[in-house]
Amino acid sequence: MTVSILAEIPEELHVALSGYLENHANWDQDRLFTAALSLFLLQNEEGDRISANLLPHQTARVYLDSVFQYPV
Repeated sequence: MTVSILAEIPEELHVALSGYLENHANWDQDRLFTAALSLFLLQNEEGDRISANLLPHQTARVYLDSVFQYPV
């Protein structure tokens, strides 16, 4: 399933994101957000896992796949 996200972020974060992507050609915005969101979910897994529809090991797999460039 694909979910589109439209979010406003602080200008400082946008500048940092743009700079990172300019200096790391093998990363794109989608890959970076996938890694960041899955890491956030892993770090905050104490919440309701049923609503997330992902078990911790599935979330870990998404994170590792995005960091090491495997297709999600």
